[in-house]
Amino acid sequence: MDKLIAAFPSNIQQALEIADKATIRMTNGTINNIVICGMGGSGIGGKIVAQWLQNECKVPILSCQDYTLPAFVNEQTLVIGSSYSGETEETLFAIREAHAKGAQIIGICSGGTLKSFCLENDYDVIIVPGGNPPRTALAFSLVQLVAIFTKLNFVASQRLVEIERGRQLLEQELDHIHTEAKKVAAVLQEKVPVVYAGANYEAITVRAKQQFNENSKELGWQHVIPEMNHNELVGWGGGDNRYAVWFLQTGDLSERNQKRFEISVDITKKYSQSVHVSEVVGSSIIEKSIYLIHLIDWASLYLSNLKNGDPIEIKTIDFLKGELAKIK
Repeated sequence: MDKLIAAFPSNIQQALEIADKATIRMTNGTINNIVICGMGGSGIGGKIVAQWLQNECKVPILSCQDYTLPAFVNEQTLVIGSSYSGETEETLFAIREAHAKGAQIIGICSGGTLKSFCLENDYDVIIVPGGNPPRTALAFSLVQLVAIFTKLNFVASQRLVEIERGRQLLEQELDHIHTEAKKVAAVLQEKVPVVYAGANYEAITVRAKQQFNENSKELGWQHVIPEMNHNELVGWGGGDNRYAVWFLQTGDLSERNQKRFEISVDITKKYSQSVHVSEVVGSSIIEKSIYLIHLIDWASLYLSNLKNGDPIEIKTIDFLKGELAKIK
């Protein structure tokens, strides 16, 4: 796993090269909304990109993690199916439904059924390298999704430049990322991890939870400011040292939300001795997100190492798939 995580910057570079060569045809009609379908390590890419682009893209973007699509999907909807293996059950169901509804479809995968379906029905499909755990291939879905939005003129090509700057940032900050990741792992050891950030980074906090789930074999949760101030903060009245809190200080919150962030840190410190704030580096939400993704990945691996765990093992998911395969 350490080699797969270390490959994140080079994966970004390779993904940018793939995106540059990819052909995405202009659609035949107006696109009024966009739905990105994907699960797990593929699905989180859709969530992250939707947040990155929500203040620039003039049509709504929805990230969908289920077998079915929203009722509004029709001929004016672009449905992007992102499945690293090309075999994700829920995504294939959703893409077939999109096809039946006459939606415009683009696929992102390493092969499999999704690739075959797209080619058979003359839909564009971007092929990425396969063979690794989907959660380690996030760079490929992030870059291809942003590339699709730029090629269809929904957002500026500058977003791909920001991704490249994020990759360069990782090279510059790598030593600090490792140092900080080890600190985070030490704080979270033998605790229930809780991750907080500003609302624009909600998808990144979800990524953190997922990585602690899969790599570290830990349950935990995440939330964002200001929403957590209206509900979850009250729950800290019952908090104690079972919980370790990781705050992601991105430096780009509004004045009021920054104050909420600082007060929330002070409140949680009253109930837990394990509260850590990480200062995030970067000049844009994309650069900061890329920095955080790499930091999160290393922190989840170092936490696994502290437990002498196996970050690759996914026996419970394999069992679930085996049981589902019995259903005709």
